[in-house]
Amino acid sequence: MLSRVADSIYWMSRYVERAENLARFVDVTHTMSLDMPPGSTGQWGALVYASGDHEYFEEHYGEPDRDKVVRFLTLDPDYSGSILSCVTAARENARSVREVISSEMWEQLNQFYIYVRDTAKSGRIQSLNEFFQYVKNASHLFVGITMTTFSQGDGWHFARLGRVLERADKTSRILDVKYFTLLPSAHDVGTPIDDLQWSAVLRSVSGFEMYRKRHHGVTPQRVAGFLVLDRQFPRAIMHCITVADRSLHAISGSPEGTFWNVADKRLGQLRSELAYATVEEIIERGLHEFLDSLQTKINQVGDGIYQSFISTEV
Repeated sequence: MLSRVADSIYWMSRYVERAENLARFVDVTHTMSLDMPPGSTGQWGALVYASGDHEYFEEHYGEPDRDKVVRFLTLDPDYSGSILSCVTAARENARSVREVISSEMWEQLNQFYIYVRDTAKSGRIQSLNEFFQYVKNASHLFVGITMTTFSQGDGWHFARLGRVLERADKTSRILDVKYFTLLPSAHDVGTPIDDLQWSAVLRSVSGFEMYRKRHHGVTPQRVAGFLVLDRQFPRAIMHCITVADRSLHAISGSPEGTFWNVADKRLGQLRSELAYATVEEIIERGLHEFLDSLQTKINQVGDGIYQSFISTEV
C-alpha cells in the first residue's frame, strides 16, 4: 500500500472518531448543565481544557459559557478541532483515496459532511440534541459500513488503528478533566452533584450501563479503573490499545510480543504498561500524572506510525 493512501485512510478514520467524541462530550455536558445550579459554567470551561486548546479559546472567545463553547467545538471553521473541521478533513482524506475505499464509505462520509456544512452555513443549530445525535449516528454508520464493505487488508487495519488510538486519547482526556477541573467545589465530593458528574463521564463514552453491570456504586476510583483498565468495554483505554496493537502487528507482519519498527515497539510497551497496572497504583501515582504521560505516549505511537509507514525519509 502506498504511504500516501495509508496516511489518508488513517486520518480519515481518526477525524471521524474525533468528531463523534466531540459530539458526545458536548451533548452530555449540555444535558448535565440542565441539572446544575443556575449560573454554573465550570463544566463548559472543563470541555475547553479537554480540547487542549484553551489558549486559542481564550484568545478568540474570552470567558467560557454554553453558547461560546458549543460554537467553538462544533461549527467554528477556523478551529481545526471543531466538528466541522474534523468532518471536512475526514472527507478530504476520503476524497483522495476514493479508488481504494468502498463507494458506500465515500457516500456516507460525503452525506455526513454536507449535513454539518449546511448546519454551519445556517449559522445556528436548531436542536443541540438532534445535531449531536446525528453526528454520533453518522459516525457509527460510517464505522459499520467500513467494517462490512472494506476488505480487511492493510487499509482496513490503518482505519481501525486510527479510530482506536483517537478513542483512547479522548477517553483519557475527558477522565483527566473530570478528575481535575469538573468538580465545582471540594464540598461537593460524595454529594449528588458529584455522582451526577461522574455518571456524566460514563455517559459521555456510552459506558454507564456497562459500568453498572460491573459495579453497583459510582466512585471515582471505580470509574477510573473501568475507563482505563477494562479489557472488554470498547471505549476503555486498555481495550483500545489492545485492538490497536493487533492491527499494527497485522500491518507490519511482526509476531505479537516482538517488534520490527519503532511503532511496534512503542505501542507494545504501552500495552504492557497498561496490562500490568492496577487502579490502586495509578491513583497512588496520581491519576492526572498517569493520564498526562499516557497521552504523551499515544502521541509518540502516532509519531512512530508516521516514521515507520508514512515518512519517505530514509
